[in-house]
Amino acid sequence: MSYKTKEWRDSMRVTLDYNNMTETFLGDKGFSDKKLASYRTAATKAFSYVKENRGKDELYMGWTELPYNQKEIVADILETAKSVRRKFKYFVVLGIGGSALGPIMAFNALCHLHYNDLPRAKRKGPKFYVEDNVDPVRMRDLLDVIEPAETCFNVISKSGATSETMTQYLVILDLLKKAGVPVEDNVIFTTDAKKGNLNKIAAEYNGKIKCYVLPDGVGGRFSELCPVGLLPAAVLGIDIKGLLAGAAYMDSICRSSSIAKNPALACAVLQVAAMNEGKNVGVMMPYSDNLKYLADWYCQLWAESLGKNVTLDGMPCNVGQTPVKSLGVTDQHSQVQLYTEGPYDKVVTFLSLKKYACEFPIPHGCEDIPDVAFLGGHTMEELIQAENAATAYALTKAGRMNYTLYIPELNAFTLGELLFLFELQTAYAGAMFNIDTFNQPGVEEGKKATFALLGKAGYAEKKKELDSLPEKKTEYIV
Repeated sequence: MSYKTKEWRDSMRVTLDYNNMTETFLGDKGFSDKKLASYRTAATKAFSYVKENRGKDELYMGWTELPYNQKEIVADILETAKSVRRKFKYFVVLGIGGSALGPIMAFNALCHLHYNDLPRAKRKGPKFYVEDNVDPVRMRDLLDVIEPAETCFNVISKSGATSETMTQYLVILDLLKKAGVPVEDNVIFTTDAKKGNLNKIAAEYNGKIKCYVLPDGVGGRFSELCPVGLLPAAVLGIDIKGLLAGAAYMDSICRSSSIAKNPALACAVLQVAAMNEGKNVGVMMPYSDNLKYLADWYCQLWAESLGKNVTLDGMPCNVGQTPVKSLGVTDQHSQVQLYTEGPYDKVVTFLSLKKYACEFPIPHGCEDIPDVAFLGGHTMEELIQAENAATAYALTKAGRMNYTLYIPELNAFTLGELLFLFELQTAYAGAMFNIDTFNQPGVEEGKKATFALLGKAGYAEKKKELDSLPEKKTEYIV
């Protein structure tokens, strides 16, 4: 059944259950209907702000239109992906932040969990790696498992001045040149339409390097549904049209200003209301190994967007919630003790699959050991779903806020729904706090200090500032 039919789309709808945030289930630790109703005005204003500014590049809200304005780009990406699959044994993304977390997340979500270990006949594309750091050991070890001449490198940087990404590129450039491999044959750039260093580099090769555009109004953490994420996904054989269709479907669901009808707005209100009552930790807990890295992607989206110290009116605020990634069932045996009996400072978001890609029966055995025998005849799907429900119950019984996003099954369409829901949720929450959701000034100071320490031109004053710091006291070094 095609995702183009309404019946199928509706059957794949991601739904929100926030009963376990309310006083009905949490008593005085939960929200009353009156409390939630008190956020209606703020929620309506936030909804209107996002609606009125959709697509505005100057506000970095171009991501809202990505499900609709990429028909020609998608067609081009699909053709390029076919060529990459035909020519190369390996595909490597060089990036940092959203340009790396997005491709990792989609790869983990929609490909075999041991994809790179599969024989070529069972893989839809080349072996896939994302080099998302400048740890020298990581680079060395990557080069131990790929053959640069047999690898397509996707360099992702809007400015072409991202130190980490360009360091990776310089390493690869040197290797390709030493191997006598034409750089233009093995490299694809994803960058600004006209400006930036990658465009200068591409010009040196007379336009022979394939380039995709990272749109002006799309920040890195909102970029998975543009060529940043779509090209790697297409190379892996992921249905990128399905991803965009799922995003558009969620967008259509979220066209109401009513908290009761708009799941992204409801999630934003729940989190903002919780933050206002001291719930400064947001736990993202998927019960699926395939969604493990969705939590990583979400952590950047939520932290970098909401962690701000000034409002749009210039007033100090210091808002934000620390996102924490957790994996069910794994972290029931490590973190859930804290969630259940530690400080009342957390909201847990469960990502729960209604149907896994397989059930996997649990065989009968150990019949003389009741602690084991009861498992026989069930399936692993039943077990993980029971553990999910049991954890939500235990948290609720302990008065701990939690809510669940139910996913009918995991596919490109439902992943697209989730991504757009979280992006809208973030935009709404930022608007409710009256902050600039789409900048990241707190990151810049560290960048400037790095440039100064490495002697980049133009940062002499910053180097003087660093050199003027008090000398460290030896007695404080143990």
